[in-house]
This record gives sequence, structure tokens and C-alpha cells, in this order.
Amino acid sequence: MLNQQFIDELSAKMRNLFAGTPVRDIEANTRAMLTSMFARLDLVTRHEFDIQTEILARTREKLAALEAQLAALEQGRKL
Repeated sequence: MLNQQFIDELSAKMRNLFAGTPVRDIEANTRAMLTSMFARLDLVTRHEFDIQTEILARTREKLAALEAQLAALEQGRKL
């Protein structure tokens, strides 16, 4: 694996190299465009997604239990 310090130094050198070139402007414009696009999207955080996944799993378990109870009650009536 690469050393994090090496990556940080390389990143800093590249930022300094591109600071005075059109690449820097393109990067800034692209970043602004992407930020704007993501702001308009209706996105949720991973944490919120995980919470909703847990809620859905519990709901499915409860539904399965209720369906089993209903099936048992229906069997009781048919007999």
C-alpha cells in the first residue's frame, strides 16, 4: 500500500503545479457543477439508508408473522 504522507505530498505538488493553469479552472468549474447537481438530487446519507433498511426488515418480519397468524385463523375456521 502507498504511504498516506506520500499521497498527500503528491497531491499538494499536483495542486501547486496546476494552480496557474486552465486545469485549475476546469477542476473548480467541474466541482461547482457536480455540487450543484448533487444538491438538486433527492439523496439520502448512507446512515439514513441503513436505518430505513433496518425498519423495512423489521416490518417484513412483522408482516410474515401476521400472515402466519391469519393463515392459522383461516385454517381454524375451515375445520
